[in-house]
Amino acid sequence: MTEPSAEEIISYLKENLSEKRFIHSLNVAKAAKKLAELNGADSHKCYIAGLLHDICKELSPEEQLALIERSKFEISPVERSAKKTHHAIAGAQFIAEKYGIEDEDILSAVRWHTVGKGGMNIYEQIIFMADIISDERSYKNVEFYRETTYRDLLRGLYETFKWMIEENLEKRRLIPQSTFDAYNEYTAIEIERFPDKN
Repeated sequence: MTEPSAEEIISYLKENLSEKRFIHSLNVAKAAKKLAELNGADSHKCYIAGLLHDICKELSPEEQLALIERSKFEISPVERSAKKTHHAIAGAQFIAEKYGIEDEDILSAVRWHTVGKGGMNIYEQIIFMADIISDERSYKNVEFYRETTYRDLLRGLYETFKWMIEENLEKRRLIPQSTFDAYNEYTAIEIERFPDKN
């Protein structure tokens, strides 16, 4: 099976997602392409992964769970208990089954775009951040995260994981170990790059 074209994917998304989710998917793909161009990654691969990242977001919980059970990716107990994260793991399995996608960079970028992990490659980093800074996002301080990430991807990752940890602690949410691993990694990188910063 050949990899689907962007046009095929967009057609499927338009028919199967709400208008809000469809626009978000297009915006994440656009941001991912821009980040790829800024950081030396394959812009086509990032664009495709951006389009696909939320492909299972609006499936029923039962459909998402069925896909997770077939997935080669492990799911932690914390992720299993947090249904909002299921669509990412389900999405990676879905695109492997529906489109025959075997590219590990695309599959892994879709799988980890909600919680992150330690040792993220450039594609995982880009899709994770493109989801955070896509054009339609309007949460408090989004411009800070957007400008920071386009200027310095590693700094954007550090600031975002710091924010995620703080938000989850404040709201008494369980935090996957993979998110802590990412926070620790990007904090260590930040300290190494800017040792004199308070």
